[in-house]
Amino acid sequence: MESKEGKGIPIPNITSEGSAQRKSQGVYEAIRDDIVSLRLVPGSMIYENELVEELGISRTPIREAIRLLVSEGLLEVLPQRGTRIARISLRKVAEARFIRGQLELGAFRLAARLWHPGEHGGVKAEAEELLAKQREAAEAGDAARFLQLDEAFHQAVIGVNGNATLQQVITQMRGHLNRLRCLALRQYHYMPQMIEEHQGLLEAVEQGNEALAAERLEHHLGKLDVELPELRSAYPDYFQE
Repeated sequence: MESKEGKGIPIPNITSEGSAQRKSQGVYEAIRDDIVSLRLVPGSMIYENELVEELGISRTPIREAIRLLVSEGLLEVLPQRGTRIARISLRKVAEARFIRGQLELGAFRLAARLWHPGEHGGVKAEAEELLAKQREAAEAGDAARFLQLDEAFHQAVIGVNGNATLQQVITQMRGHLNRLRCLALRQYHYMPQMIEEHQGLLEAVEQGNEALAAERLEHHLGKLDVELPELRSAYPDYFQE
């Protein structure tokens, strides 16, 4: 199965023996990653029969993965036609931006409040390693990889709070938003600037400065106000109301 960009879906470690649940999760994560990274273009079609043939697994895990992605609004089932990659919903983007902003502002404030050098040295090391990998992705011009590392950086800092539910909710809410962010990264090439902003966020949290962490995060998340109209004009077929 090919997307409009001519790339199939790479599914790691699901053709080996394992539970149906693990296979479904593997298919789900791989297709979701290709949707979010825009390797599967909004509005393009995927077909169950082609997935079965390409992946060499039964229909059950594929159907479960599709069901989950439909529930997230990332796929649409068209009767008698197949399954379509949902276009980027402006409504869902607006909703996700609001929820993400509220949750992450609180999460970064709390991380700054809880930060203790003796307890969170491992988090700092992980965050700095992710920043180094982001620099590599930026130099390679790999927007999809950079976005994955961006997610991991935010999750590492939020993880200071010890709230797994919060991390899960934020991750799921970003599906629609991250497609827009990936498109923006490709269009505007500001990955080096984002790395600097991440470094500033980490420093504010390390300093225990809640207000500064919130201020820098708001600036970090605010670029789409300008970019969204431009991206919608440049890629009209990618969007819906």
